[in-house]
Amino acid sequence: MTQRAKRRRDERTHDTERLFRAKVYISLKKGLVDPQGSTIKEALESLGYGNLTRVRFGKYIELGLRAKGRGAAEEKLKEMCGKLLVNPVIEKYSYHIEEGRVR
Repeated sequence: MTQRAKRRRDERTHDTERLFRAKVYISLKKGLVDPQGSTIKEALESLGYGNLTRVRFGKYIELGLRAKGRGAAEEKLKEMCGKLLVNPVIEKYSYHIEEGRVR
């Protein structure tokens, strides 16, 4: 396939797909020890912030993706989380998807 043909195919595909912005919030499951959270809490306390009761550490990932619709975008996102982004043994996640330009 020539470069020109590939470009035309990609343009047709992109015409039928919409842009989505996905935000994924990942945290440790309840009941698990959070060593990063504990370290951050201790460091903040050493800086004089003694009013902390708890610190939990997590991750935030923002993705731009193309899909035919919101349902397809959610399925793609769940697949990515299951295969790479989240360790389901120790982590849980939530997400928010919005349609529109990805900044």
